[in-house]
Amino acid sequence: MRKIKAILFDFDGTLRLHLPSGGEVFTDYAAGLGLSVSQEDKLRSLRWEHYYFANSPEIKADQMMFKEDRSGFWVNYSRRRLIAMGCHPEQAIDLAGPCSAHMAEFYKPQVHVPGELHTTLPALKGKGYILGVVSNRDKPYLDELKETGLDSYFDFSLAGGEVPSFKPEPGIFLRALEMAGTDPHETFYIGDNYYADVVGSQRAGLWPVLYDPQAVFPEADCPVIKSFEEVLHLVGHA
Repeated sequence: MRKIKAILFDFDGTLRLHLPSGGEVFTDYAAGLGLSVSQEDKLRSLRWEHYYFANSPEIKADQMMFKEDRSGFWVNYSRRRLIAMGCHPEQAIDLAGPCSAHMAEFYKPQVHVPGELHTTLPALKGKGYILGVVSNRDKPYLDELKETGLDSYFDFSLAGGEVPSFKPEPGIFLRALEMAGTDPHETFYIGDNYYADVVGSQRAGLWPVLYDPQAVFPEADCPVIKSFEEVLHLVGHA
């Protein structure tokens, strides 16, 4: 049995969702251009997206290459994603520009906060848990946290750029532990990205919990939740 004192959450993709997701809109448009996309292709590209944005070597290289060229970065991202979907590399070069332009012009998602957070977070707060938000954002995001209506439940928020360290690196988690005033074995970390959130927090000694409502990572070697209501059950049995 372990005594959990703090529960830390990822922000984007966990507490704060975009609907429809960028992946859905991208895939639908690519299919409209004639690309055949199976469910297996969709899942593979979604897993690749998680990997890429988990501070991967590929995104680091792309950020250096396209440092002053955001448009070029997203065209290259589109090429990479098309290949992950099963597109032939030469065809991906042809489709990357139109896909990137479509996303830039037409992707206007709505911010969505899972409704159960408005009951789960106050319940956790009432039980005395320290609550924090830890994100790979470059800069503080308190205004956006306030827009979710969840900010009052959290004791602190941390952006990777403030450390500076980005998940899955241990530094960001170690700084979060300092802010929480807890040891790794006393702390849950909940996030949607297996590569950044689970692998990173596990390496730093925290207890990872994967938020995976779409079953993107069925092989995850940690507790998996599809709803935040399950968090109360988890901490009750920790």
